[in-house]
Amino acid sequence: QLQVAESGGGLVQPGGSLRLSCAASGFKLDDYAAAWFRQVPGKEREGISCISGSDDSTFYADSVKGRFVISRDYDGVSLQMNMLKPEDTGVYYCAVDSDAFRLCMLSGNRYAYWGQGTQVTVSS
Repeated sequence: QLQVAESGGGLVQPGGSLRLSCAASGFKLDDYAAAWFRQVPGKEREGISCISGSDDSTFYADSVKGRFVISRDYDGVSLQMNMLKPEDTGVYYCAVDSDAFRLCMLSGNRYAYWGQGTQVTVSS
C-alpha cells in the first residue's frame, strides 16, 4: 500500500503564500497523476488542482486559478499557493493515481491513495 504524506500547512495572513508538498514513501510520482483536494467542515470536498501522469498537463479549479501552481519536484508534487484568502482555509489532501500515464481529474474517484491531510489557515 502506497503511503502518501503532505507537509507544509500552517497559519498565514491573507495575501500571503504557502507551499505544500506531497510525497509517497519510497516511490517517485513522476509518471502518476496527482491532485490536491480541499475539505472545509460542512462543505463537500473540492478538487483544486491536479497534474497528469501522461503529459504533466495541469488543471485548476476556478477558485484558485491564477493563484495556485501545481508542479512536480524531485520527491513528489508541490502546490504553491499565493495571494491566499480566508476562504482558502481548510484541510488539504494529496491524492495519487494507482495507474501510470493517465490524465488527471479533479474528481476524487480517480485516486486510490490519499494522505492524511495538512491544515491551512488563512487569517489575520
